[in-house]
Amino acid sequence: MIEQHPLEPFLPSHATLLMLGSFPPKKERWSMEFFYPNWINDMWRIWGLIFYDDKEHFVAEEADGKKAKRFDRERCAGFAAEKGIALYDTACEVRRLKDNASDKFLEVVTPTDLHSLLERIPECKAMVTTGQKATDVIVATFGCPEPAVGEYSEFTIEGRKMRLWRMPSSSRAYPLALEKKAGFYMNTVSYTHLRAH
Repeated sequence: MIEQHPLEPFLPSHATLLMLGSFPPKKERWSMEFFYPNWINDMWRIWGLIFYDDKEHFVAEEADGKKAKRFDRERCAGFAAEKGIALYDTACEVRRLKDNASDKFLEVVTPTDLHSLLERIPECKAMVTTGQKATDVIVATFGCPEPAVGEYSEFTIEGRKMRLWRMPSSSRAYPLALEKKAGFYMNTVSYTHLRAH
């Protein structure tokens, strides 16, 4: 069965950074209607550590003030809009070869039109991939060198200089401490002049 991407690209007009995963997990694993919705994915904890020194900054609260087991969509989207972080994925249509969200078992049926995305965010100067599948699609699309994890490669798209950063996956399956992952992501924050603290 072919799945279509359930979300529209999130593209603040002043975005300097475009983050690209492969494809969202199945809806039953979502904790909110936004990117990186899986409660056990650490992307929003990474951003919380970098900008607020608090890995739970984007965790929603219940009416009694206790932390919920979900992320706060408005807080996440508002943060990304303010900081200029665009979010989407490298596949518009996929086929899951197994009943999970693993890149290894994800067949890209229709890749995202990345040129079109970049046209809509003219200030963007860096792309970040958070997995091998997303990196493979970008390398195939633009013919740029594949960076090692934590590194970047530079290339030019229609006269625009661009960096492709290959970050460690925010999935818990990737064996690296949260603080160390956040350290890698800080490099892209510095380069794209997102405002930290």
